[in-house]
Amino acid sequence: MSQEDKKKDITIYDLASELKISASTVSRALNDHFSIGAETKKAVRKLAKEKGYRTNVIASSLRTNKSSTIGIMVTWINRPFISSLIAGAEKAAKEAGYQVIITQTHDDIEMEKANLKMLYGIRVSALIVSLAMETNDYSHFDLFLDNGMPVIFADRIPKKSNVSMVNINNFNAGFDATQHLIDQGCKRIAHFGGLPHQTLYEDRCFGYKAALKKNNLYEGEELIIYANQLSADEGKRLAEQLLTLDVIPDGIFCANDTVAVSAMKYLISQGYNVPEDIAIIGFNDDPICQLINPTLSTIHHPAEKLGEYAVAQVLLALEKDYKIATTTLDTYVVQRGSTDRKIKQMKPLKSNIG
Repeated sequence: MSQEDKKKDITIYDLASELKISASTVSRALNDHFSIGAETKKAVRKLAKEKGYRTNVIASSLRTNKSSTIGIMVTWINRPFISSLIAGAEKAAKEAGYQVIITQTHDDIEMEKANLKMLYGIRVSALIVSLAMETNDYSHFDLFLDNGMPVIFADRIPKKSNVSMVNINNFNAGFDATQHLIDQGCKRIAHFGGLPHQTLYEDRCFGYKAALKKNNLYEGEELIIYANQLSADEGKRLAEQLLTLDVIPDGIFCANDTVAVSAMKYLISQGYNVPEDIAIIGFNDDPICQLINPTLSTIHHPAEKLGEYAVAQVLLALEKDYKIATTTLDTYVVQRGSTDRKIKQMKPLKSNIG
């Protein structure tokens, strides 16, 4: 191959010119069309290989108005939960003969809108999306929905009923996490939550409140502290805010493991013992839960399965008779060191009063 050939993308017109046949014949030969003879197919494929010809998938999708690509739009691909969700979706898509294009929003609604337009522009077959934390209006998704292109919401889902989604029962998970702390002897429990306009965080908080109510425990609003992105930096900030309360809680239910680990590290640095002074439970069962001391109790969230089921929803949505559907997966408590309290070792609640 010449240096000139290497410098440019080879097209079917280049192949056709060299073989002295039409571009349409080249296209049909490359697609193994029955109307093209075996010798012509062999010659076209041989030259295509020599010249380094590559099929332009995006151009092809623009011509046919369809593709074999699923768009996946998530918040932060460097978070273990999200990377597991993507892995599950990618595996299921590959098995079904689809490719995936992954974009991230950094929890920014404007980036979410921009990514959505880009994915629509390259004609993805369908979209799997976990909403940005800022998103509380969903009208930009009408670009897909109004044009009959399937949108499956996963994990962070909108507050609307006429869309397909794959999620967990966040109310039950929040209740179970809080009840676990109560079963370990906690009497005053705080909640570090995500922004409540996101359904999943609102439901986890509702579950937290329901467990307190069932057990006749204090439900003060000062015990609920919200984070904008549930990052490590915010975990430290929330823990600092917790220590300004008149009576320090003896248990914390955190809406994700990142915040839980960061808060726990800060509290330990301030002289608190975990779990004896303050028991902590997170959410997601990220690998970091087992890499710290004490190990972190958490709610197991089936992220990879979530991705697999989201693709299953996509495949169903591409069928003619598809109806809007919801898939709800199970969660459970994983007890580790951060909540393994020995009742006889429990200490009185610490107070900042006086």
